[in-house]
Amino acid sequence: EVQLVESGGGLVQDGGSLRLSCAAAGLTFDDVTISWFRQVPGKEREGVSCISIGDGITYYADFAEGRFAISSDNAKNTVYLQMNDLKPEDTGVYYCAVPHFGLGCWAEYDYWGRGTQVTVSS
Repeated sequence: EVQLVESGGGLVQDGGSLRLSCAAAGLTFDDVTISWFRQVPGKEREGVSCISIGDGITYYADFAEGRFAISSDNAKNTVYLQMNDLKPEDTGVYYCAVPHFGLGCWAEYDYWGRGTQVTVSS
């Protein structure tokens, strides 16, 4: 059974930082791509970043480029999302997921976690 568990969310002020973690189990970690997406109040779900674990290739949404950094610790089967210079519009629930193969990072997901809340105060 595939399990993805997010952690690290919280309340920060405008300009602050958080590091989210996604612990994965039940899959061959070296072979997968892990995505982060978020659900922001009043907006549709949107992709944030993703990483191909095997070759380390990363992708970022435009709003995340330069502020967020995705990485993985293969020994711990964990993916991290370092978020810097957070803004109030980054407030939302952040999920890690396994995207459906062949459709890119953020089109469809086969598995996802329960999410972690990120709140950025102004």
